[in-house]
Amino acid sequence: MSSGGGEMEERLLNGSETEQRRESLYLRKKIWNEVGKMWRIAVPSTLFRVMSFGCIVVAQAFIGHSSETGLAAYALMQSTFIRFIYGVMAGMSSATETLCGQAYGAQQYHMMGIYLQRSWIIDTLTASLFVPFVVFAGPILRLIGQNVEITRTVDEIYPWVIPYLYSIVFTMTMQMYLQAQMKNAIIGVLSTVSLAVDIVATWWCVSVMGMGIHGALLGLNISSWSLVICEFVYVFGGWCPHTWTGFSSAAFVDLFPMLKLSISSGFMLCLEYWYLSIIVLMSGYTADANIAISAFSICQYIYSWEMNISLGLLGAACVRVANELGRGDADAVRFSIKVVLVISAVVGVTCSALCLALGGQISYLFSNSQQVSDAVADLSIDLCISILLNIVQPILSGVAIGAGMQNMVAIVNLATYYGIGIPFGFILINICHFGVKVRNSYSSILKFIIIIIKLMIFLLNRYCMSLITGTVVRNVGWSWYANVDIVLCYLQN
Repeated sequence: MSSGGGEMEERLLNGSETEQRRESLYLRKKIWNEVGKMWRIAVPSTLFRVMSFGCIVVAQAFIGHSSETGLAAYALMQSTFIRFIYGVMAGMSSATETLCGQAYGAQQYHMMGIYLQRSWIIDTLTASLFVPFVVFAGPILRLIGQNVEITRTVDEIYPWVIPYLYSIVFTMTMQMYLQAQMKNAIIGVLSTVSLAVDIVATWWCVSVMGMGIHGALLGLNISSWSLVICEFVYVFGGWCPHTWTGFSSAAFVDLFPMLKLSISSGFMLCLEYWYLSIIVLMSGYTADANIAISAFSICQYIYSWEMNISLGLLGAACVRVANELGRGDADAVRFSIKVVLVISAVVGVTCSALCLALGGQISYLFSNSQQVSDAVADLSIDLCISILLNIVQPILSGVAIGAGMQNMVAIVNLATYYGIGIPFGFILINICHFGVKVRNSYSSILKFIIIIIKLMIFLLNRYCMSLITGTVVRNVGWSWYANVDIVLCYLQN
């Protein structure tokens, strides 16, 4: 009897172990399946952002090796006006990503082309509002006390910025439109080709034709508009038969709701772009403005490159959340965000380690100046910490975009970036007189990143808990990972 009972117990244990193995294999398969879906979205999106930003960096590199003043002027123009406008366009185009992603998930394919056309109308009008600021960039910078020699060079380059400004309208919106319907390979291919065209065109204009800073910006415009033309050919040429059925008068209907969503999305994302621009602007008030602006802008470029990878993951999180919400599968939403958080952590640690290893050597891509290299080396540790701290925040923003919670995150960004970060940087530069030791102004970025992550998690926690009625939230602790569970619990509700 006891022997029979032992055999039965052994069979039950073996059955339990078999079931555990099956669950483990199922979970492993589920994870790899989700990782594959994420990277199919994130890799082309990241390629698009990195390659597009790479075109700006290529221009900076060619200019920096020919003129230190030209490097400072371009860095000031790019870090303030171009970056300011790019932040608005990137943020507003995320509304296209949200609407197209949800329409694709709900199989309302015809609406995607209409949303794309509405975004062109809204974003083109928005870009036109910024043209006067570009035209009078030099006088505006002189009016607020920037270096006169640098701002005179800005006067020479502003006409080249206007065509680039309008190219952003089409590249950003069409990238979101294609990404939402999983046509990701074409985004990566066209972006890579665009960077190759930019390198060749810029080299020809600067090194062969001897056009200097004007040649670098001409090469930037050639590559950016080449990308726009290729995307138009792909969309209009019949490769999107279900989502593009031609121009429609419906694009002029219900513009206000999309404008409202675009403003919320733009406000949420562009505040971070603007914050870095203002820090560069404050660096221009130091005793040696050329070195301060050049060094800080180089660190900003490296940080922005990593940020573009994070934004690619943000886009993946946004599309996955929007698609699964469109299908009504909240469990898939929860699992997707946990996976993308792990991926983001791996990417952040890798990029941070590379920056720490290279140190000041990175600066020689942009300038031959030893002083600039020393300043960049002084900033390298802070840069690495900033990259590490940037792991979580873009993913939380992606959740907000995909779930339509833009307004709340916009308020968090406004309070932390401008209520805390800017005053802190101003005190360090103008009251404490740290001057060219811009490491201290850069450390203010570390403060606001820590605060923004904590505040975003706290507010999402409180907001979600206030809306959850009768829902049992398990494993709630004070860690950010547990708080993400609360956010996802709201999405499930």
